Amino acid sequence: MGGYLSILMYHQVGDFPPMRAHRANYCHYRRFAAQMGFLKRFGYRVLRMEEALGCLGGQRPWPGRAVVLTFDDGYEGFFRYALPELQRHGFPAMVYLISGYLGRAAEWFAKDPGRPVPRLMGPAEARRLRDEGMEVGSHTVTHPKLAEVDPARQHRELADSKAALEDLLGVEVAHLCYPFGSFNRSTVESAADAGYRSAVTCLRGSAEPQDHPLVLPRKAISFGDNLLGFGWKLGMKNRPIPALRAWRERRAELIG
Repeated sequence: MGGYLSILMYHQVGDFPPMRAHRANYCHYRRFAAQMGFLKRFGYRVLRMEEALGCLGGQRPWPGRAVVLTFDDGYEGFFRYALPELQRHGFPAMVYLISGYLGRAAEWFAKDPGRPVPRLMGPAEARRLRDEGMEVGSHTVTHPKLAEVDPARQHRELADSKAALEDLLGVEVAHLCYPFGSFNRSTVESAADAGYRSAVTCLRGSAEPQDHPLVLPRKAISFGDNLLGFGWKLGMKNRPIPALRAWRERRAELIG
């Protein structure tokens, strides 16, 4: 029997002051700890991405309350603030790494004056993710808006990142996240050609069996989300936004 699951989107978890801008890119560590406790207390099943794909595809039994935890960009602070809480509750998570930015600063932050520019995980930290039982996915080589570059570059960004991370980690990297949620049909085709089995977007909604595995929606967890808001996002099978409905209608046209 099918259902729906919440793929939650996090970026940085840490100790942040109150803010008004870019709130979806930050989660205070105390709220993150409370959110993980909420999942545990109310019996949510936190799935690995491979498990989630099995549920969506009908190959695995569907848990009553299913969640996938994803973290974009691979910020260094993950180890101090997020990993201990995940391990406390025995939760897996998917971390999407930018292969060409390992150990570098998140330079795109500098476009916003006054916004701190965080450091990203380096190669040793990427291996630690693997060793700690976390899943590692690709977030391209250079973090571009893929829908704004030509198909040849899209293919290089996806294929080269996959190859570089697999060489670094010695494991298959089969899952992808589109930077900035930017993608088009050519991007999906390139992801399929590169051998990815899933790709997550910034399209807002619950993931359902009707979704193409390379166009999976997520729910962004924002700086301002208290437990009431967090629980609402988990519990609601949100009406899909028009862009998500359009991609669902086009699923038969897509490869992969």
